[in-house]
Amino acid sequence: MKPWITLDTAEVPGGGEFRLLRRDREFSIMVGSNTLMNSRMSGSEIALAELACDRLRGRRNCRVLIGGYGMGFTLRAALAGLGRDARVIVAELVPAVVTWARGPMAELTGSSLNDPRVTIRDGDVWDVIAAERAGFDAILLDVDNGPDGLSQSVNDRLYDLRGLQAARRALRPGGLLAVWSAAPSAAFTARLGQAGFAVDEIKARANKSRGVRHVIWAATNKA
Repeated sequence: MKPWITLDTAEVPGGGEFRLLRRDREFSIMVGSNTLMNSRMSGSEIALAELACDRLRGRRNCRVLIGGYGMGFTLRAALAGLGRDARVIVAELVPAVVTWARGPMAELTGSSLNDPRVTIRDGDVWDVIAAERAGFDAILLDVDNGPDGLSQSVNDRLYDLRGLQAARRALRPGGLLAVWSAAPSAAFTARLGQAGFAVDEIKARANKSRGVRHVIWAATNKA
């Protein structure tokens, strides 16, 4: 098997470092010795967007926030499922990730970053959520490793009760908060209910029909 080649590194605001690696046509982004994302395991990231698009079907002028660009699988799937009148904001904390998407990972990105429906925000998705009031039809969070953070403890504020209440305020009535996680969390499910969401917990394969099962919480704003 061919070895991994490090293509680039990037500092994470607040501490830490991302490393972009490639092996043939496979990409990986690492944090220390941990794999944060891998291009061969995109099934659950795609499912995150497909679930949201299915629940938004029939709505006009949808406004969607995606937290974390990752390798772009969620964005591409969202654009495929949303109408031409939709608007998608992608908040990415590490600007280099978008630079990599336009450069070495362009084959994964396709034309999604040039889609007129897309706006890229450099910065923390938390700031976008906290500033919004009843403005989004859906918020899709694929940040860190889910509620149990891997790269930064500051990401915990997205998933604690205060963060979930902020997300609910940012959503329109009947809006959807969809959260990706590498593993289940009964405590997080309970917090979603405590924050005022109606919650479904869905299992999704990391690589479509095979691979480990990741978790997606589909939380609907009952207001």
